[in-house]
Amino acid sequence: MSYSAFFYGTLMHPSILRRVIGHSGKDLEICPALLLEHTRHKIKFADYPGVLPYTKSHELFVKSGRGDLPQEDRTVRGTFVKGLNDKDIALLDLFEGNYACLKEYTREEVLIHPLGRLAPLSSTMVPNHSIPSSTPASLSDAATDSYVVPLHAPALPALSALALPLRAQTYIYAGPLTDLSPELWSYADFVRENAWKWVGRGRDADDYYVEVERRQALDGQTLKTEIVDADAAGVPRSAGEENKVVMLEIE
Repeated sequence: MSYSAFFYGTLMHPSILRRVIGHSGKDLEICPALLLEHTRHKIKFADYPGVLPYTKSHELFVKSGRGDLPQEDRTVRGTFVKGLNDKDIALLDLFEGNYACLKEYTREEVLIHPLGRLAPLSSTMVPNHSIPSSTPASLSDAATDSYVVPLHAPALPALSALALPLRAQTYIYAGPLTDLSPELWSYADFVRENAWKWVGRGRDADDYYVEVERRQALDGQTLKTEIVDADAAGVPRSAGEENKVVMLEIE
């Protein structure tokens, strides 16, 4: 089965997407896109964002004193990716915490508006000489990808002039609202300040990839997840640590 998806956070970075799905994405197409009536928020103590329908995030803005957002601010720029397969989606679900026993995000169908023509994902690589000379050495590997959503995005067209909507899967934040900040998450800030943690030399976010790469190694076998009693299962835990763990088993 073929899927289309809308990515709005770390997965907009082509190198992160490639690592999660475990291949170069030669059969995938990508273009910038827009999701209406949603907002993208910083998650406290995390580099990655969460997206919510504005009907749910409105409470955050009211409590912070900002009140209602104008319609043009209730939009999320991201990337539309076409041609994902079942295995890609299973790995993306795992990466995004979309498993039954412990949901940080839920995968849902949304309508997005493309902001350009589809192009092969493989065309996102650019030569090193295009990297600004001011780029820190730790960011050089991350910066070898050209971003479909540019660091300084052009002005949006009038909402009435948007292209017809397309259906896509995306990951909606399912955690506590109290873990979100009313401050909107910036992809440009992520690339400038935190992308090096996820790709290239010196990355320190490998923990986010552990289960994804374990799943890749299973080569098509599936996993089931279950929350179990740590003591009963004989799983060691530190003093004061909650007596529950998530177990992954091959089916």
